[in-house]
Amino acid sequence: MRLFIVYILLQSCFNICIAQDDITTDELKGHITYLTADKNSGRYPGGKINKRIVRYIIKDFKKAGISPFMKSYKQPFVAQLRVKKGEVPKNAVETWNVIGFIEGNDPLLKNEYIVLGAHYDHLGMGGGPSSKSDKIRIHHGADDNASGTSALLEIGEKLMAQRSELKKSILLVAFGAEEQGLLGSKYFTDNPIVPLSQIKLMINMDMVGRLNDAKQVYMGGAGTFPGGVDLMKELGPPLGLSPVVHAGSVGGSDHVSFYKKNISVLGIHTGGHPQYHTPEDTVELINFEGQKQVCQYIFNAIMKMASTPNDMKFIPQGE
Repeated sequence: MRLFIVYILLQSCFNICIAQDDITTDELKGHITYLTADKNSGRYPGGKINKRIVRYIIKDFKKAGISPFMKSYKQPFVAQLRVKKGEVPKNAVETWNVIGFIEGNDPLLKNEYIVLGAHYDHLGMGGGPSSKSDKIRIHHGADDNASGTSALLEIGEKLMAQRSELKKSILLVAFGAEEQGLLGSKYFTDNPIVPLSQIKLMINMDMVGRLNDAKQVYMGGAGTFPGGVDLMKELGPPLGLSPVVHAGSVGGSDHVSFYKKNISVLGIHTGGHPQYHTPEDTVELINFEGQKQVCQYIFNAIMKMASTPNDMKFIPQGE
Protein backbone atom coordinates (compact mmCIF):
# COMPACT_ATOMS: atom_id res chain seq x y z
CA MET A 1 0.00 0.00 0.00
CA ARG A 2 2.81 2.40 0.92
CA LEU A 3 4.58 1.69 -2.36
CA PHE A 4 1.34 2.41 -4.21
CA ILE A 5 0.95 5.76 -2.43
CA VAL A 6 4.58 6.67 -3.20
CA TYR A 7 3.97 5.75 -6.85
CA ILE A 8 0.88 7.98 -7.00
CA LEU A 9 2.79 10.89 -5.45
CA LEU A 10 5.68 10.48 -7.86
CA GLN A 11 3.29 10.22 -10.80
CA SER A 12 1.53 13.41 -9.68
CA CYS A 13 4.86 15.22 -9.42
CA PHE A 14 5.82 13.95 -12.87
CA ASN A 15 2.53 15.18 -14.33
CA ILE A 16 3.00 18.62 -12.76
CA CYS A 17 6.52 18.87 -14.19
CA ILE A 18 5.27 17.87 -17.63
CA ALA A 19 2.50 20.48 -17.40
CA GLN A 20 5.08 23.16 -16.61
CA ASP A 21 6.95 22.17 -19.77
CA ASP A 22 3.94 22.97 -21.94
CA ILE A 23 2.85 26.30 -23.36
CA THR A 24 -0.90 26.29 -22.72
CA THR A 25 -3.76 28.49 -23.84
CA ASP A 26 -5.11 28.47 -20.28
CA GLU A 27 -1.90 29.97 -18.88
CA LEU A 28 -1.65 32.51 -21.69
CA LYS A 29 -5.24 33.54 -21.04
CA GLY A 30 -4.65 33.69 -17.29
CA HIS A 31 -1.70 36.04 -17.70
CA ILE A 32 -3.46 38.35 -20.15
CA THR A 33 -6.64 38.41 -18.07
CA TYR A 34 -4.63 39.48 -15.03
CA LEU A 35 -2.51 42.07 -16.85
CA THR A 36 -5.55 43.68 -18.49
CA ALA A 37 -7.76 43.67 -15.38
CA ASP A 38 -9.44 46.99 -14.55
CA LYS A 39 -7.51 47.19 -11.27
CA ASN A 40 -4.29 47.50 -13.30
CA SER A 41 -5.63 50.59 -15.12
CA GLY A 42 -3.73 50.09 -18.36
CA ARG A 43 -0.29 49.41 -16.79
CA TYR A 44 1.00 52.99 -16.90
CA PRO A 45 4.60 53.48 -15.72
CA GLY A 46 5.25 54.46 -12.12
CA GLY A 47 3.33 54.00 -8.88
CA LYS A 48 1.63 51.15 -7.06
CA ILE A 49 0.13 49.51 -10.14
CA ASN A 50 3.49 49.37 -11.88
CA LYS A 51 4.96 47.75 -8.76
CA ARG A 52 2.13 45.21 -8.71
CA ILE A 53 2.81 44.17 -12.31
CA VAL A 54 6.53 43.85 -11.58
CA ARG A 55 5.76 41.62 -8.57
CA TYR A 56 3.51 39.46 -10.76
CA ILE A 57 6.26 38.91 -13.34
CA ILE A 58 8.86 38.15 -10.67
CA LYS A 59 6.52 35.70 -8.96
CA ASP A 60 6.04 33.82 -12.22
CA PHE A 61 9.79 33.72 -12.89
CA LYS A 62 10.33 32.29 -9.41
CA LYS A 63 7.56 29.72 -9.90
CA ALA A 64 9.29 28.51 -13.07
CA GLY A 65 12.65 28.31 -11.30
CA ILE A 66 14.08 31.20 -13.32
CA SER A 67 16.79 33.05 -11.40
CA PRO A 68 17.71 36.73 -11.32
CA PHE A 69 20.96 37.51 -13.11
CA MET A 70 22.53 38.92 -9.96
CA LYS A 71 20.76 39.60 -6.67
CA SER A 72 17.61 41.24 -7.98
CA TYR A 73 15.22 40.67 -10.86
CA LYS A 74 14.63 44.44 -11.04
CA GLN A 75 16.62 46.99 -13.03
CA PRO A 76 15.30 50.38 -11.91
CA PHE A 77 15.35 53.48 -14.09
CA VAL A 78 13.64 56.86 -14.33
CA ALA A 79 11.12 57.45 -17.12
CA GLN A 80 10.15 60.87 -18.41
CA LEU A 81 6.49 60.51 -19.39
CA ARG A 82 5.35 61.76 -22.78
CA VAL A 83 2.67 64.40 -23.25
CA LYS A 84 1.00 65.91 -26.29
CA LYS A 85 2.65 68.93 -27.84
CA GLY A 86 1.90 72.07 -25.85
CA GLU A 87 0.82 70.24 -22.68
CA VAL A 88 2.50 70.75 -19.32
CA PRO A 89 5.30 68.20 -18.81
CA LYS A 90 4.67 65.39 -16.33
CA ASN A 91 6.98 64.47 -13.50
CA ALA A 92 9.44 61.67 -14.20
CA VAL A 93 8.67 58.37 -12.48
CA GLU A 94 10.65 55.37 -11.31
CA THR A 95 9.91 52.14 -13.14
CA TRP A 96 11.71 48.87 -13.83
CA ASN A 97 12.89 46.31 -16.31
CA VAL A 98 12.38 42.79 -14.95
CA ILE A 99 15.17 40.36 -15.84
CA GLY A 100 15.30 36.58 -15.55
CA PHE A 101 18.31 34.39 -16.30
CA ILE A 102 18.71 30.85 -17.63
CA GLU A 103 22.35 29.81 -17.80
CA GLY A 104 23.64 27.75 -20.72
CA ASN A 105 25.59 24.54 -20.21
CA ASP A 106 28.55 24.92 -22.54
CA PRO A 107 31.70 26.16 -20.70
CA LEU A 108 32.41 28.73 -23.42
CA LEU A 109 29.08 29.36 -25.15
CA LYS A 110 27.28 30.09 -21.87
CA ASN A 111 29.03 33.46 -22.03
CA GLU A 112 26.99 34.27 -25.13
CA TYR A 113 23.43 35.50 -24.57
CA ILE A 114 20.14 35.52 -26.39
CA VAL A 115 17.73 38.14 -25.05
CA LEU A 116 14.01 37.38 -25.26
CA GLY A 117 12.03 40.52 -24.52
CA ALA A 118 8.57 42.08 -24.36
CA HIS A 119 7.31 45.31 -22.85
CA TYR A 120 4.73 45.03 -20.08
CA ASP A 121 3.58 48.66 -19.88
CA HIS A 122 0.71 50.27 -21.78
CA LEU A 123 -1.10 53.63 -22.01
CA GLY A 124 -2.99 53.79 -18.74
CA MET A 125 -6.19 55.79 -19.23
CA GLY A 126 -5.07 57.06 -22.64
CA GLY A 127 -5.09 60.70 -23.64
CA GLY A 128 -1.35 60.80 -24.34
CA PRO A 129 0.42 61.26 -27.67
CA SER A 130 0.37 57.53 -28.45
CA SER A 131 -3.36 57.03 -27.97
CA LYS A 132 -5.39 56.55 -31.15
CA SER A 133 -8.62 57.37 -29.33
CA ASP A 134 -9.84 60.49 -27.52
CA LYS A 135 -11.61 58.33 -24.96
CA ILE A 136 -10.24 58.70 -21.43
CA ARG A 137 -10.85 55.14 -20.36
CA ILE A 138 -8.72 52.19 -19.41
CA HIS A 139 -6.54 51.20 -22.34
CA HIS A 140 -6.30 47.48 -21.56
CA GLY A 141 -3.54 46.66 -24.03
CA ALA A 142 -4.39 42.97 -24.35
CA ASP A 143 -2.48 42.54 -27.59
CA ASP A 144 -0.20 45.51 -26.92
CA ASN A 145 1.50 44.11 -25.02
CA ALA A 146 -0.03 41.76 -22.51
CA SER A 147 0.25 39.20 -25.30
CA GLY A 148 4.02 39.64 -25.51
CA THR A 149 4.39 39.60 -21.73
CA SER A 150 2.38 36.39 -21.40
CA ALA A 151 4.44 34.85 -24.22
CA LEU A 152 7.63 35.83 -22.38
CA LEU A 153 6.46 34.06 -19.23
CA GLU A 154 5.28 30.92 -21.02
CA ILE A 155 8.30 30.58 -23.31
CA GLY A 156 10.59 31.30 -20.36
CA GLU A 157 8.96 28.49 -18.39
CA LYS A 158 9.47 26.06 -21.26
CA LEU A 159 13.07 27.14 -21.82
CA MET A 160 13.74 26.55 -18.14
CA ALA A 161 12.29 23.05 -18.42
CA GLN A 162 14.57 22.37 -21.44
CA ARG A 163 17.63 24.16 -20.04
CA SER A 164 19.79 21.02 -20.22
CA GLU A 165 19.80 21.45 -24.03
CA LEU A 166 20.91 25.08 -23.98
CA LYS A 167 24.52 25.90 -24.77
CA LYS A 168 24.08 29.68 -24.81
CA SER A 169 22.48 31.57 -21.94
CA ILE A 170 19.09 33.28 -22.06
CA LEU A 171 18.09 36.63 -20.60
CA LEU A 172 14.32 37.11 -20.28
CA VAL A 173 13.52 40.83 -20.09
CA ALA A 174 10.14 42.43 -19.44
CA PHE A 175 10.77 46.04 -20.41
CA GLY A 176 9.16 49.03 -18.76
CA ALA A 177 8.09 52.33 -20.39
CA GLU A 178 8.25 51.17 -24.02
CA GLU A 179 5.23 53.32 -24.86
CA GLN A 180 7.11 56.35 -23.51
CA GLY A 181 9.78 56.03 -26.20
CA LEU A 182 11.49 52.62 -25.79
CA LEU A 183 12.87 53.86 -22.46
CA GLY A 184 13.33 50.47 -20.77
CA SER A 185 15.28 48.93 -23.63
CA LYS A 186 17.33 52.11 -24.09
CA TYR A 187 18.26 52.00 -20.42
CA PHE A 188 19.12 48.29 -20.64
CA THR A 189 21.40 48.76 -23.63
CA ASP A 190 23.03 51.87 -22.13
CA ASN A 191 23.51 50.08 -18.79
CA PRO A 192 23.99 46.44 -19.81
CA ILE A 193 24.22 43.72 -17.19
CA VAL A 194 26.55 41.78 -19.51
CA PRO A 195 28.93 43.18 -22.14
CA LEU A 196 26.94 44.07 -25.25
CA SER A 197 29.46 42.13 -27.34
CA GLN A 198 28.23 38.96 -25.61
CA ILE A 199 24.58 39.54 -26.58
CA LYS A 200 24.30 37.71 -29.89
CA LEU A 201 20.59 38.14 -30.60
CA MET A 202 17.59 40.01 -29.22
CA ILE A 203 14.11 38.63 -30.00
CA ASN A 204 11.30 41.06 -29.25
CA MET A 205 7.62 40.15 -28.99
CA ASP A 206 5.23 43.08 -29.35
CA MET A 207 1.61 42.25 -30.22
CA VAL A 208 1.65 38.49 -30.80
CA GLY A 209 -1.93 37.71 -29.83
CA ARG A 210 -3.96 38.26 -32.99
CA LEU A 211 -2.79 35.58 -35.45
CA ASN A 212 -4.97 35.89 -38.57
CA ASP A 213 -6.76 33.18 -40.56
CA ALA A 214 -3.82 32.97 -42.97
CA LYS A 215 -1.58 32.09 -39.99
CA GLN A 216 0.86 34.89 -40.82
CA VAL A 217 3.45 35.79 -38.23
CA TYR A 218 5.46 38.85 -39.19
CA MET A 219 9.03 39.73 -38.37
CA GLY A 220 11.75 42.19 -39.21
CA GLY A 221 15.49 41.93 -38.74
CA ALA A 222 15.93 38.32 -39.83
CA GLY A 223 18.80 39.37 -42.05
CA THR A 224 20.77 40.80 -39.14
CA PHE A 225 22.34 37.40 -38.42
CA PRO A 226 23.61 34.67 -40.74
CA GLY A 227 20.93 32.31 -42.06
CA GLY A 228 18.19 34.15 -40.21
CA VAL A 229 15.78 34.59 -43.10
CA ASP A 230 15.94 30.94 -44.18
CA LEU A 231 15.69 29.67 -40.59
CA MET A 232 12.62 31.71 -39.71
CA LYS A 233 10.90 30.64 -42.93
CA GLU A 234 11.69 26.96 -42.38
CA LEU A 235 10.38 26.87 -38.81
CA GLY A 236 6.88 28.00 -39.77
CA PRO A 237 5.25 25.28 -41.90
CA PRO A 238 5.73 22.40 -39.42
CA LEU A 239 3.63 24.43 -36.96
CA GLY A 240 1.05 25.41 -39.56
CA LEU A 241 2.34 28.99 -39.71
CA SER A 242 3.10 31.19 -42.73
CA PRO A 243 5.97 33.45 -41.66
CA VAL A 244 6.31 36.81 -43.39
CA VAL A 245 10.03 37.36 -42.97
CA HIS A 246 11.88 40.60 -43.68
CA ALA A 247 15.66 40.81 -43.67
CA GLY A 248 15.47 44.47 -42.62
CA SER A 249 12.34 46.42 -41.60
CA VAL A 250 13.67 46.57 -38.07
CA GLY A 251 10.63 48.58 -36.96
CA GLY A 252 9.75 50.63 -33.90
CA SER A 253 9.73 48.54 -30.74
CA ASP A 254 12.29 47.61 -28.09
CA HIS A 255 14.53 45.61 -30.43
CA VAL A 256 15.48 48.89 -32.13
CA SER A 257 17.51 49.83 -29.03
CA PHE A 258 19.60 46.69 -29.53
CA TYR A 259 19.93 47.13 -33.29
CA LYS A 260 21.37 50.61 -32.71
CA LYS A 261 24.09 48.93 -30.61
CA ASN A 262 24.99 46.60 -33.52
CA ILE A 263 23.21 43.59 -32.02
CA SER A 264 21.26 41.15 -34.22
CA VAL A 265 17.50 41.35 -33.70
CA LEU A 266 14.15 39.82 -34.54
CA GLY A 267 11.01 41.87 -34.00
CA ILE A 268 8.01 39.53 -34.05
CA HIS A 269 4.29 40.41 -34.20
CA THR A 270 1.01 39.16 -35.66
CA GLY A 271 -0.07 42.37 -37.38
CA GLY A 272 -1.93 45.59 -36.70
CA HIS A 273 -5.66 46.02 -36.08
CA PRO A 274 -8.24 48.80 -35.49
CA GLN A 275 -8.09 48.31 -31.71
CA TYR A 276 -4.41 49.31 -31.52
CA HIS A 277 -3.87 51.95 -28.79
CA THR A 278 -7.58 52.20 -28.00
CA PRO A 279 -9.64 51.00 -25.01
CA GLU A 280 -11.04 48.23 -27.24
CA ASP A 281 -7.79 46.19 -27.24
CA THR A 282 -9.25 43.61 -24.86
CA VAL A 283 -8.73 39.97 -23.93
CA GLU A 284 -11.87 38.84 -25.79
CA LEU A 285 -10.15 39.53 -29.12
CA ILE A 286 -7.03 37.45 -28.44
CA ASN A 287 -6.58 34.32 -30.55
CA PHE A 288 -5.15 32.07 -27.85
CA GLU A 289 -4.67 29.01 -30.03
CA GLY A 290 -2.82 31.18 -32.52
CA GLN A 291 -0.76 32.78 -29.78
CA LYS A 292 0.24 29.34 -28.55
CA GLN A 293 1.46 28.50 -32.08
CA VAL A 294 3.49 31.70 -32.21
CA CYS A 295 5.02 30.96 -28.80
CA GLN A 296 6.06 27.49 -29.95
CA TYR A 297 7.55 29.02 -33.10
CA ILE A 298 9.65 31.46 -31.06
CA PHE A 299 10.65 28.72 -28.62
CA ASN A 300 11.81 26.51 -31.50
CA ALA A 301 13.86 29.37 -32.94
CA ILE A 302 15.57 30.01 -29.60
CA MET A 303 16.32 26.33 -29.06
CA LYS A 304 17.82 26.10 -32.54
CA MET A 305 20.08 29.10 -32.00
CA ALA A 306 20.93 28.50 -28.35
CA SER A 307 21.73 24.79 -28.61
CA THR A 308 24.22 25.00 -31.48
CA PRO A 309 27.59 26.78 -31.80
CA ASN A 310 26.39 28.81 -34.80
CA ASP A 311 28.04 32.06 -35.84
CA MET A 312 25.81 34.95 -34.71
CA LYS A 313 27.73 37.90 -36.12
CA PHE A 314 25.79 41.15 -36.66
CA ILE A 315 24.81 42.05 -40.24
CA PRO A 316 23.52 45.63 -40.63
CA GLN A 317 20.30 46.14 -42.63
CA GLY A 318 18.24 49.04 -43.86
CA GLU A 319 15.65 50.00 -41.25
